[in-house]
Amino acid sequence: MRHRSLGRSELQVPVVVFGAWAIGGWYWGGSDDDQAVRAIHAAIDHGMNAIDTAPVYGFGRSEEVVGRAIRDRRERVIVMTKIGLRWDKARGEPYFETVDQDGVKRSVFRHAGAASIQEEVEASLARMQIAHIDLIQVHWPDLATPVAETMGALLELRAQGKVRAIGVSNYTVAMMQEARAALGPVPLASVQPKYNLLAREAEKELLPYCAAENIGAIVYSPLEQGLLTGRVTASRTFAVNDGRQKRATFTPENRALVNACLDRVVRPIAEKHSATIGQIVIAWTVAQRGVTSAIVGARTSEQAIENARAGAIELIPGERADIRAAFAALHLSGALAPRSHSLWKALAKKILGR
Repeated sequence: MRHRSLGRSELQVPVVVFGAWAIGGWYWGGSDDDQAVRAIHAAIDHGMNAIDTAPVYGFGRSEEVVGRAIRDRRERVIVMTKIGLRWDKARGEPYFETVDQDGVKRSVFRHAGAASIQEEVEASLARMQIAHIDLIQVHWPDLATPVAETMGALLELRAQGKVRAIGVSNYTVAMMQEARAALGPVPLASVQPKYNLLAREAEKELLPYCAAENIGAIVYSPLEQGLLTGRVTASRTFAVNDGRQKRATFTPENRALVNACLDRVVRPIAEKHSATIGQIVIAWTVAQRGVTSAIVGARTSEQAIENARAGAIELIPGERADIRAAFAALHLSGALAPRSHSLWKALAKKILGR
């Protein structure tokens, strides 16, 4: 597994990071805790020694499982979690309504105020039973709280030794510039944007900015929630509590189009490398300019090992170019682009009347 510096922080992270959303059970149609622990152990043993989680993943469950998995190997693991989405208190901007993995209705709010951040970090430390968080990240922009207040609270936690590095997620370049100004001499270690062969909005401004300013980019959904593995057939059905059934990219028509493209272009490259389609897609992702690492979820040891092995694959320029060209020409029906900052501003106006 290759490792890279995370921006100007002291962290050295693997090019493939273990994504712990699915092991929380919520959205993904359930999860098995014992199996998840074995998956994390397999990931660590194969060099994938960074784990990305969040309090909202399973409403605390993901962090609890992560804590259980790393209890006897904490010194080997880089723990990444987040703040800014509250479900335990009705505080901040209403974000979405959902039903958790146990069938309980949940209201989720975006809030990154100083007092709330302190509460969230203390709760995360307790759930994972650890003394510090290696990378703390603002999960989503909170348009009602000044960025300076959010960064000030994170700086205080860093001074207390409870977090080592500070990052953000789903921020625009303008938001990142504001965060950097508030952090002063402390580097903004990283940003988490969505990025994959079907969602390349980050290439326009965000990834070039990260490359130019030496800010880590830990991209999420590199496999588009499994669609880019080539294993999600057009005829597959999803459980009612699996959120992918509602995604535009997962219509049977779009799945057929994506799989045809993968078979035509990616599969021959995978065969040359004795790799799976998913591994080649991960390798393509982490080879792009500005990308530090890709977060890839796993619920079994086998999946974790497959993902980890992708970190050793290096594609030649022609292979990368062929994959890029094929997907640039692919047009899916009704697929939606990631939310832009303008849409966030419109949402804020609707919610807050400003």
